[in-house]
Amino acid sequence: MEHAIWAEGLVKRFGQTTALDGVDLAVRPGTVLGLLGPNGAGKTTAVRVLATLLQPDAGHAAVRGYDVVRQAHQVRQLVGLTGQYASVDEALTGVENLVLIGRLLGMPRKRAKQRAHELLAQFNLSDAADRAVKTYSGGMRRRLDLAASLVGRPPLLFLDEPTTGLDPRARSELWELIRNLVAEGVTVLLTTQYLDEADALADEIVVIDEGRVIATGTPEELKAKTGGQSLAVRPAEASDLSAVVSIVGELAEVSPDVTGDLVTVPVSDPHLLPAVVRRLDEAGVVVTELTLSSSSLDEVFLTLTGHPAGSQDESEGSPA
Repeated sequence: MEHAIWAEGLVKRFGQTTALDGVDLAVRPGTVLGLLGPNGAGKTTAVRVLATLLQPDAGHAAVRGYDVVRQAHQVRQLVGLTGQYASVDEALTGVENLVLIGRLLGMPRKRAKQRAHELLAQFNLSDAADRAVKTYSGGMRRRLDLAASLVGRPPLLFLDEPTTGLDPRARSELWELIRNLVAEGVTVLLTTQYLDEADALADEIVVIDEGRVIATGTPEELKAKTGGQSLAVRPAEASDLSAVVSIVGELAEVSPDVTGDLVTVPVSDPHLLPAVVRRLDEAGVVVTELTLSSSSLDEVFLTLTGHPAGSQDESEGSPA
């Protein structure tokens, strides 16, 4: 099966700064690849190379089989790009922005206007079609920006931190729009610092730090590799806390972590949970919380990079 996006050994330098240091990527058609990394890790540089906005200093990359350097014109006809900040013209209305892009793509005026209204309806912006974009909320601008990248019906979409600065409701709405696009067969390369976003949308994840790929896999594979599971128990009565600590510690064969009245312990044995339930019942201990959870992507990211997502990297300031 031909990859929708393929890259091998990508290198890009800006003076003394190496933004990409041998990056490999492979994206299956009709899926979402989440590209994670702290500020300055090289995410945006990778997107700009794949979108033909930058030429790599070494390595090769192809979009649906077309080389991003030698066949840049063909690649540009296949991709839509939404950057970190809305790029629409604030002085124009929503429909005027989309018609302008359609005309630039060579569409007849009537077809460009029809396509504009189709997209405005799809992105729930019809009521604001004839309003100047400067009157739009942040979420509306991001939706219009995403719509603008889809005027030409590209089969691939590059989303570079598309929900930066949006409130939770606007982020959720944009997530749903992205899911709908993927369901229609669009392939998405998503860069983000929001780990819940990658967890919710990505079929596979590539973690990049200091220009290098340091981990790949599905969200669940990365969680399993990094931290396994943890068991949390909270007794209903404070007087039972010591009994819970004793039971959980004995069965897990490690010293539990106690925060307030919550007792947590790492889990490697799938039989631990039912064993704890039986012992608590035999001891007459009533609990208000008993949960078994996987590691979060936040924990994975911290383990892999040594710092939380969104932290400022020393290489920030380069075009990465």
